[in-house]
Amino acid sequence: MTTNVLAESNVGNPTINIAIFIAFVAVTMVVVIRANRKNASASEFFTAGGGFTGPQNGVAIAGDYLSAASFLGIAGAVAVYGYDGFLYSIGFLVAWLVALLLVAELLRNTGRFTMADVLSFRLHERPVRMAAALSTLVVSLFYLLAQMAGAGGLVALLLNIHDRTGQSIVIAIVGVLMIAYVLIGGMKGTTWVQIIKAVLLIIGAGVMTFLVLAKFGFNMSTIMGDAQTAMSGSSDAKTAARDVLAPGAQYGGSVTSQINFLSLGLALVLGTAGLPHVLMRFYTVPTAKEARRSVVWAISLIGAFYLFTLVLGYGAAALVGPDRIMAAAGKENAAAPLLALELGGTVLLGVISAVAFATILAVVAGLAITASASFAHDIYASVIKRGTASEDDQVRVSRQCIVVLGVLSIILGILANGQNIAFLVALAFAVAASANLPTILYSLYWKRFNTRGALWSMYGGLASCILLIIFSPAVSGGPKAMIPSADFAWFPLSNPGIISIPLAFILGIVGTLSSKDHGEPGRNAEMEVRSLTGVGAEGALSH
Repeated sequence: MTTNVLAESNVGNPTINIAIFIAFVAVTMVVVIRANRKNASASEFFTAGGGFTGPQNGVAIAGDYLSAASFLGIAGAVAVYGYDGFLYSIGFLVAWLVALLLVAELLRNTGRFTMADVLSFRLHERPVRMAAALSTLVVSLFYLLAQMAGAGGLVALLLNIHDRTGQSIVIAIVGVLMIAYVLIGGMKGTTWVQIIKAVLLIIGAGVMTFLVLAKFGFNMSTIMGDAQTAMSGSSDAKTAARDVLAPGAQYGGSVTSQINFLSLGLALVLGTAGLPHVLMRFYTVPTAKEARRSVVWAISLIGAFYLFTLVLGYGAAALVGPDRIMAAAGKENAAAPLLALELGGTVLLGVISAVAFATILAVVAGLAITASASFAHDIYASVIKRGTASEDDQVRVSRQCIVVLGVLSIILGILANGQNIAFLVALAFAVAASANLPTILYSLYWKRFNTRGALWSMYGGLASCILLIIFSPAVSGGPKAMIPSADFAWFPLSNPGIISIPLAFILGIVGTLSSKDHGEPGRNAEMEVRSLTGVGAEGALSH
């Protein structure tokens, strides 16, 4: 089972890999079709009518959150960079404390369908909804970009498809399946796909973790020591010089690199509480208490999973080796599948690969319904139709938006194919933390906050973050950039969070204090009571 990837491009048995994946698609499609029986209203289509329990929603949140970046990207980053790679796990997990303590309950009490329901509650509705919807669409596209890139790399490895045309076709197939899931099942069908996928992913990662630990006598120190030994034996001099047991393998050395490390950590910790597809999950439960329970369940499952990634990453370094990982078609993203091949042969590889595919499918479905709901509910119904659109119209426009979004994500996924997906998701977190989080916190906790502050914060955070990403080393100027042949990078950091997030908070304060608008005292009081108690949360939110 130790086939050298350098000598043989194919990994495992493509027939087994694709058969298991097709079986998963068939089972989940049946679930989605059954869920379609109750999708008549906008509430059912967008938020499953608030009909899920806290534990069910907690598992679904874990399914939404544990994306291909978590499984493939983080395991690969730990395998290749060690300690620095584990920062992704720590950041993604700690971020949930921000969501639990500051956002979850108040958001559930105040909103109905989307994040913009909360932001526009006591502010001028149309401009704020437009800004929130645009932000939601941009964050969702960035996240979709990461998942589609993961699909391309995984398929290249598993199906022996190494030309970009073949990988592009597979990315298109993933996009078409995503569109089908959401069009047929709505939020209810998507949630059940998330639950099934989360259970499979956590069990699969748990089994692999057990097998790795068993190989080393359940001694983590031995695993980490062997990982360092394997790294030292790399044929690449730069790789061989890395100390994967100490900080600095990826973000050490220069001051710029260390600031990049801080910027990434800030984006990861603050990004979750601003992710629209995660925030929308709080509306799929009937009460704020169930929203809190769902976050506690999610933290427990996500925390266990991220501990697994530490073992899997170092286990891949020790058992597979950095040279084999970096020589494979998916580079770092191939670490977990190659480890599965090493541990359990083609069958375990097929199962883990199918789970990784399922992970990508489920997450992109969740992102698609969030983005389409925001467009239909916030832009179409509230801005274009000024509140006159019926629920049927909103669902129809949402379905059309899903198709457009699916096509766009396929095109962008083809362009981003080959990037480390944990890194791409970190960019989505930076956009979410810059554009959404300051306005959410100010809306919930600062009575003086007004429309100008919201618009300055959202547009300023969004524009500065996107601008800095475009002119960063992530897009051009190096072999790992999205456009390696070009060089227009003048911003030195790969992740702009350390600049754009504080800027968005400052713009919210300056915009608010420079305006004489103090809002409506009655609306401010109503929002405070509703956010703390949930009284009136079931009512319509237009005003």
